[in-house]
Amino acid sequence: MFAGPQRESSMTGVFNPNETFELSQYDPNWPLLFEQEKERIMEAMGDEAIEIEHIGSTSVPGLRAKPIIDILLVVEVFGPITEYKRRLEPLGYHLYEHEDFNVTEHLFLWKGQPRTHHLHIVEYATWEHQRHIIFRDYLRKHPDIARLYEEVKQQLAAAFSKNRPAYTKGKTAFIKNIMARAVEEIVDPSLRELMENIHDDDPGGG
Repeated sequence: MFAGPQRESSMTGVFNPNETFELSQYDPNWPLLFEQEKERIMEAMGDEAIEIEHIGSTSVPGLRAKPIIDILLVVEVFGPITEYKRRLEPLGYHLYEHEDFNVTEHLFLWKGQPRTHHLHIVEYATWEHQRHIIFRDYLRKHPDIARLYEEVKQQLAAAFSKNRPAYTKGKTAFIKNIMARAVEEIVDPSLRELMENIHDDDPGGG
């Protein structure tokens, strides 16, 4: 088992937050691309990978999205970033580090130029773990809400195609509303209590 997250600045790549993007029609190959990458990550991480999930907009059938595969890697506890570098850098991943990014709750890695994959590493049974799954499953269960989400994204993409931070910020209010509805449907009282603390983070991916 790893011990403690520690920053390792040499793992960072050239991350351009304002990389130009556009939303693509849903591609049935996206789940296949996820499965291929999942196998690579499982081989690299071994027993440390408790769970690997396809999340974000590319995981919701029929939903337009940025053509970037969002992957959730769940570990029991965070380990030193040097160990993640050793295991994941050979797959092409780079760690995103920024002064306003909390690496104690969520490690974010990316690969590709332009970006093709986002890898989110979180600890098991935490708010960060559950929120991505709950958001994805709610959109899968409610295609009418997924269509509304798509409309919001299209409007924002048209306005901010060269400004990803503004695009992401623009989705926040709608995502919080979706998450609040999703939490209301949770039956497990302990999980519901955990998720009632709605943060401003974006679990929506593309």
